[in-house]
Amino acid sequence: MLDWASLRSRPHVQEANGLSSARGPVDPLPAPRKGIALALGGGCARGWAHIGVLRALDEAGIEISMIAGTSVGALVGGCYLAGKLDELEEFARSLTRRRIFGLLDITFRGSGLFGGMKLDARLREHLNGTRFEDLPKPFVSVASEIHSGHEIWLWKGSLITAMRASYALPGIFEPVQCNGRLLVDGALVNPVPVSVCRAYEQPAVVAVNLSSDNFGRAAVIRHDAGNGLGSETGSSPQEAAILPVGPTSAHEARLGITGVMFEAFNIIQDRISRSRLAGDPPDLSLQPRLNHVGLADFHRAGEAIHLGYEAAMANVEQLKRLQSALV
Repeated sequence: MLDWASLRSRPHVQEANGLSSARGPVDPLPAPRKGIALALGGGCARGWAHIGVLRALDEAGIEISMIAGTSVGALVGGCYLAGKLDELEEFARSLTRRRIFGLLDITFRGSGLFGGMKLDARLREHLNGTRFEDLPKPFVSVASEIHSGHEIWLWKGSLITAMRASYALPGIFEPVQCNGRLLVDGALVNPVPVSVCRAYEQPAVVAVNLSSDNFGRAAVIRHDAGNGLGSETGSSPQEAAILPVGPTSAHEARLGITGVMFEAFNIIQDRISRSRLAGDPPDLSLQPRLNHVGLADFHRAGEAIHLGYEAAMANVEQLKRLQSALV
């Protein structure tokens, strides 16, 4: 049996009730059910691939026992269990560059570039009043506490608050106040929350890793610092031959503020995912090929959904064997 006191001292298990600051005792976790536990990882716009994965699992008759989601994984997983996946997919496929910009309420006074209230309003159209307790299966939304760095497991209370906290990317969206804590994107601490499913004593855990296609992110490269003027003229021919090729144009070199933030987040998420999954690997990992889909390419939902569906269908036989082993 799990030592619940020890568990609470590591990731903080908390009710997602933005109206209350009470911190009562944590109820025991529900007994594991037969079926596969899903750990849906973060990845911003790549997260639309989760919709395709869930469509494929339903089509193949794969039973899901619980879902743990981080960032966009929490958004898609929560909508799926709330019976609102059709509405979310319709919304995702309707996005264009212009429509995305219209949904972003730019602010220069808060803690993020965008307030997020327009997106919050869209969620409330379909999920207003929905609580974790209303869902048919256990669900955990992973967030990070900005002041302490604690990993927060939201498992009870307001579903919208929990999802908003989980995808509140620092610098982009404002942090979310939740029961006396200031929460931001869960991918900062647990990008692919396999460990959450293990803590719920799930016998079979399947991860959906949206960052696995980022080849070359873990390399260590020796590099010449040049002559101090920003050029590489001080490099010898032998050294120049092994130096990595940089941006091919001034346009590629100028990422802009948001570009730099997204690329930095990409690196952080990839490094943390590698470390955490090495220490606590899933029974099976689904890895959609999404490297060419940028973190901000929310308008490419159709493509991402298709790639997620393909990745799941390619592993259907393994998923069925895994499920049959639980009977």
